[in-house]
Amino acid sequence: MQFGIFSVGDVTLDPTNGHMPSEGERIKAIVEIAKHAEEVGLDVFATGEHHNPPFYPSSPTTLLGYIGAQTEHLILSTTTTLITTNDPVKIAEDFATLQHLVDGRADLVLGRGNTAPVYPWFGKNPQDALELTIENYALLRRLWDEDVVDWSGKFRTPLHNFTATPRPLDGVAPFVWHGSIRTPQIAELAAYYGDGFFANNIFWPKEHYIRLINLYRERFEHYGHGKAHQAIVGLGGQFFMRKNSQDAVRDFRPYFDNAPVYGHGPSLEDFTAQTPLTVGSPAEFVEKTLAFRDYFGDYQRQLFLVDHAGLPLKTVLEQLDLLGEVLPQLRAGFEERRPADVPEGPTHAARVAQASATAAEAAEGADASEGADSGAGAPEPEEAEATR
Repeated sequence: MQFGIFSVGDVTLDPTNGHMPSEGERIKAIVEIAKHAEEVGLDVFATGEHHNPPFYPSSPTTLLGYIGAQTEHLILSTTTTLITTNDPVKIAEDFATLQHLVDGRADLVLGRGNTAPVYPWFGKNPQDALELTIENYALLRRLWDEDVVDWSGKFRTPLHNFTATPRPLDGVAPFVWHGSIRTPQIAELAAYYGDGFFANNIFWPKEHYIRLINLYRERFEHYGHGKAHQAIVGLGGQFFMRKNSQDAVRDFRPYFDNAPVYGHGPSLEDFTAQTPLTVGSPAEFVEKTLAFRDYFGDYQRQLFLVDHAGLPLKTVLEQLDLLGEVLPQLRAGFEERRPADVPEGPTHAARVAQASATAAEAAEGADASEGADSGAGAPEPEEAEATR
């Protein structure tokens, strides 16, 4: 089980003192937050991608590369890399470069994004979002998996005899999660390729995400990648802790009430009752987080949002300290119930080993079939696809 934090990268007024941080302050602060995440024992840091105020992370790989140079163990990821408006060639090359810089400590979550105006800014039509997602990802996979690509499609100029550089580290592409909060076709896409599915369950009741995750699991098994309970799932989450619950509620309420996303809506009490948000003591946080498994099944990655809504850097670092204190309890609680056949969270080293084992098995199979009767023909394309 991998634990980490993510940031949406908002630049928000602190409602308790009226301080509005600059973009530069927030960028420098998130670097300190990521470094502290490693210091308290977390596994993953992830950032969003936005191209509009009040958000700063328009260049995730630049930010992650800088953080990577100052950390040793953190897996560096995104919570949304816009597969709709980014050129697949640029995604392939940017993340392969990041892979090399951080010795494989990089993966990414692909998503369509939820800001409609971003599409025309990059010459795209929001009505093409799903088609763009499917076509662009098919090209991205080929750019990573094939040394030379010839390709033509609907949304970009053709490629002839093209090689994306640098090639993926050790010949293994970064692990891909597909993120969605409402679109079943994205769960289907993740299942088809045998990729991970990330459900950022921070805003809506669990029942909504259960349906998406169950669909992904069923289709993962349908496409022959393993049993449904072995599918690779990631979840979002959110907390604010103090040593006792009353202090947590008192301190977090002004930030909650004025947050750009959910402020001026449901009460803090209603929101914590209906969503994964925990505002309380460390014991309450551990209890609620461990219950996620009861709803969603065994999963591989849990990320928490901790730096939003104007919370000052000092407070965010205190939250990470508290998370670090209960991290052993979370690890033990999830591990003791995880079946032996459920995969661990994806890492570059594990995927390189898997690729080597697969290649060795294929070589043994080819040797064993030499000279054998080949009277049975190869399957038709439809049959091959059905057994994919």
